Amino acid sequence: MIEIFQDFGFEAAHRLPNVPDGHPCGRMHGHSYRVRVTLRGELDPAMGWLCDYAEIMAAIEPLRAELDHHCLNEIDGLENPTAEIIATWMFERLRARLPMLDELTLRETATTGVTVRARDR
Repeated sequence: MIEIFQDFGFEAAHRLPNVPDGHPCGRMHGHSYRVRVTLRGELDPAMGWLCDYAEIMAAIEPLRAELDHHCLNEIDGLENPTAEIIATWMFERLRARLPMLDELTLRETATTGVTVRARDR
């Protein structure tokens, strides 16, 4: 079994509608999100790899474009865009394009993030 990963990022704004009045995340604000997708599987002996990184980026790009420089609250399924909900939403969409997707980590800031794992689903 082998794991490979690809990192990418996007910029987006959001607010959390369900936090108590006065909570800073209830106001519109933005993040420079960083994402790592990890694929896990058996090495292809003929190719010498698990998956072509270009295939991973091709699968990621439509999702990245949908999120980048948008207000996440306006995207179906992200009306309450907590890091946990965003990561789960992204994982489900990428898993359809990347069947070997094992893990997705979303970093909202330099010090905070969330990880969704296939084995936990």
